[in-house]
Amino acid sequence: MTGYISIGKRVKFAFGIFCVLFAFLAYHLYGVQISRHDELYAKAREKYTIETKKENVRGEIFDRDGNLLVGNSPVGSIIADPCAIEKGKEQDTAAFLAQELQLPENEIYQKLNTKEFTVIDKNGNKKIRKKRYVLLKKDIPFDVFERNRDNIAKAKLRGISSQVSLKRTYPKATMLANILGFTTIDRDKVTARSGLEKSFDSNMSSVASKVKYERSRDGRPLVFGEISRQNGHDGYDLYLTIREPLQAILEEEIDKMMAASKAAHAYMVMADPYTGDILAVAQRPTYDPNDRSQIKSNVMGNPIVEMAFEPGSIMKPFAVSGALDMGIVRPNTIIDCENGLWSYAGKKLRDTHKIGKITVAEVIKESSNIGTAKIAVEIGEPRLKNLLSSFGFGQRTGAPLRPETVGQFYKNPTKISITRYPIGQGLSVSPLQMVRAYCMLANGGYQVKLRFVDRIVHANGTVEKIPVQKGNRIFRRPETTSEILSMMRLVTEPGGTGTAAAVRGYHVAGKTGTAQKVVNGRYSNKVHTSSFVGIVPASRPRFVLLVTADEPQGAQYGGTVAGPYFSSAAERTLKYLRETPEVDYETYDANLKLAKKREIDRKVRIWAKEREERERRKAGLSVKAPAPAVRQTARPARRNNSYRKSQTSVRRSSSRNRGTRG
Repeated sequence: MTGYISIGKRVKFAFGIFCVLFAFLAYHLYGVQISRHDELYAKAREKYTIETKKENVRGEIFDRDGNLLVGNSPVGSIIADPCAIEKGKEQDTAAFLAQELQLPENEIYQKLNTKEFTVIDKNGNKKIRKKRYVLLKKDIPFDVFERNRDNIAKAKLRGISSQVSLKRTYPKATMLANILGFTTIDRDKVTARSGLEKSFDSNMSSVASKVKYERSRDGRPLVFGEISRQNGHDGYDLYLTIREPLQAILEEEIDKMMAASKAAHAYMVMADPYTGDILAVAQRPTYDPNDRSQIKSNVMGNPIVEMAFEPGSIMKPFAVSGALDMGIVRPNTIIDCENGLWSYAGKKLRDTHKIGKITVAEVIKESSNIGTAKIAVEIGEPRLKNLLSSFGFGQRTGAPLRPETVGQFYKNPTKISITRYPIGQGLSVSPLQMVRAYCMLANGGYQVKLRFVDRIVHANGTVEKIPVQKGNRIFRRPETTSEILSMMRLVTEPGGTGTAAAVRGYHVAGKTGTAQKVVNGRYSNKVHTSSFVGIVPASRPRFVLLVTADEPQGAQYGGTVAGPYFSSAAERTLKYLRETPEVDYETYDANLKLAKKREIDRKVRIWAKEREERERRKAGLSVKAPAPAVRQTARPARRNNSYRKSQTSVRRSSSRNRGTRG
């Protein structure tokens, strides 16, 4: 009986153990089949599924007519898996690759012999990882790469493989380099660094194609084993407003100007005044994006949008055009330029030479600081600020380049600012702001936004046109544009400050500018920014062209430094555009000869009058007072007290604050 009891206890104990094990198994099965089903299924699926990824091509950049500016070229890379190389074979492998790839043997050996590396996780713990990827040489020209790949395959080197990729190429080298920008490869990912490459990176970046499918043990796709497919596409292509032939002209002319002037920087910008299209841009210094081994950071930017400078006398047409439009002055209104020295609000302003009573048109022709300042005083402070703002100063231009400066406009103005801003002193602008403002002078006074991109072509062929944005009209009088352009034509005619910018057979409406730069808090007499901006042809404008040399050596005046290269670039551009001359060459030459004779006669009369006055003073005789100034205005303009006081406070002074020069 005792034996049966003992057996019963053992059976019960065994049954209890069985029940516990069964419960544990049931719990485990519940966890595997239900609680962790999705997790374990995903892990299992990873064992027999694979995802392939195919990178597509980044979009390319063309000029307006389809000439390639930025493209993609196939290149090769040689890579190694150090852990796959047989132990003891590293030196032999390095020796072969050194000869094949033209690389130092010791450098390759160090890479092949480094089979592990240390990583630090988020908790700060160090972990050892196997090194399975080493880049030995990249961007190998494809013809050379094919030879390297074949030789490595014949040598049967374990752990060495090759990879084909696309490299960003710039077939025009330095042409338009700053505007185009460049890309780099960071961990097999294309990263846009600057220029239009960066601004339109989201458009030009491709979307990779992905396919996920089930595979057999040997890696082959199973029939009907495709799980998902994501179709990608190539990046979109950009077509710029730039025209390569015009770009080539500016590139050549700016190099000539740099060689002659030894300037620190130089800029040339050409734009269509009606659409705001940038037709060509040249900047110096620049770089070759194909070879960035020696590139310096100070040459990679875009000074035409990033840099602000005091423009000098190229600002003068804006105040004068505003006064014309408001009816304050007319082209033949007489302005007393005080023989080159004038005082306003207790501060003296000078012209570069003695100028007496002249017309408003001659104020532009002779680039009188005093004449322009007096016209600005007639306009008045609030209206002058609104006028300059309407030309886009202190605002972005619409250009798709970043960063972009808005310049310094009406920041901490003083009592004399009304006489300094209109002559381009005390404020700063970017080259693109100035080009846009001159476009408004040329197109009848309509505000425009500058365009660098004409259209975007999608991978499927769809064309996305970038619209021309035309704003409000600045001028109220339809005659204002023709009047100011006629006055600006005088600048390039005999007696003007920009005769070197004239183009045979065409009328050039332009303005010279020679701005003293601030050095150690004071305007320097040795460091300048020399510019010329012109509108050609004046009667039917085809383009606006800005030429600027920053800190030229030797000659300083804008007409002398920038004028000749404006003339050459404009003449070549007009020939390319097949623009019919405004005046036939014989008539142009005859008119030029007559104008020169008249200018000489005018100067002779002035010199004779000055000599007579000197002789009368020397003899102790009184000098005949000049006739009072005639102000032919559409309506009287109210003058403030400072202006009236300034008319009687002009005295000779040894002050050297001359501000801007024509």
